[in-house]
Amino acid sequence: MVKGLYTAYTGMINEQRRLDILSNNLANADTNGYKKEGTTSRTFADEIAIRIKDSSVHKIPQALGGMSMGVHIGQTYTDYDQGSFKVTDNQTDFAIAGEGFFAIAYTDKAGNTSVKYTRDGAFIINTQGYLVTKDGDFVLNRDGAMNGNPGARIQVDPTQKIIVDETGAIYQNDQLVGQIGTVDFENYDYLAKFGENLYDMVDGGVRIASDAKVEQGLLEASNVNVVSEMVNMITISRAYQAGQKVINAIDETLDKAVNQVGKV
Repeated sequence: MVKGLYTAYTGMINEQRRLDILSNNLANADTNGYKKEGTTSRTFADEIAIRIKDSSVHKIPQALGGMSMGVHIGQTYTDYDQGSFKVTDNQTDFAIAGEGFFAIAYTDKAGNTSVKYTRDGAFIINTQGYLVTKDGDFVLNRDGAMNGNPGARIQVDPTQKIIVDETGAIYQNDQLVGQIGTVDFENYDYLAKFGENLYDMVDGGVRIASDAKVEQGLLEASNVNVVSEMVNMITISRAYQAGQKVINAIDETLDKAVNQVGKV
């Protein structure tokens, strides 16, 4: 066994997986409310090499030492830092200033409805007056967000202008007609990316009240720094190439050992 081959191979695989995650970040650099992902790396568990037929200690083979087989992805994590705000002046565009999420009644293709969470506040008012996402999923009010009730929807007069304050309260003609629900979580480790810029709360998650402010006429941009991600992409590419060079060097060494040194 040539240890260098395993080290170079696992390093290349690790860099390839890091590149996949980084590429997904760059693809979503213009996605409203997108939160970038990152990775950590760790070594494989050490393998202990032992002596064969060692009789120095009765029936207990003695170790030659520890040997690591390389590196692999240790953890993929989500960076929930707030992205920058962009002004749209659209009365149904909202951004959350602080920690928290909008609650959405998401309906899948099979007709099943469940509560999902998002930072993307690009909403519209449909013909029935309900506040919905661009995909037609209902935005939940404060009680619905806190209790996980997908039936607690927000309905307004679609012919009248709406004004929303920092608490999410919705006014029409100076009358309170509803409140946009925002909610936070005790531990973000219990949030899982669902797709379509939505998050799902997994078993063990606990919803808590959010003290974040709702900003009308703004949208939160992705927190992906394109320049930083491009620099990381170059670094990953060079690390991958280094692994290739190591494998080529070992291959040439083995070739000489077998075909030249071994000749009589």
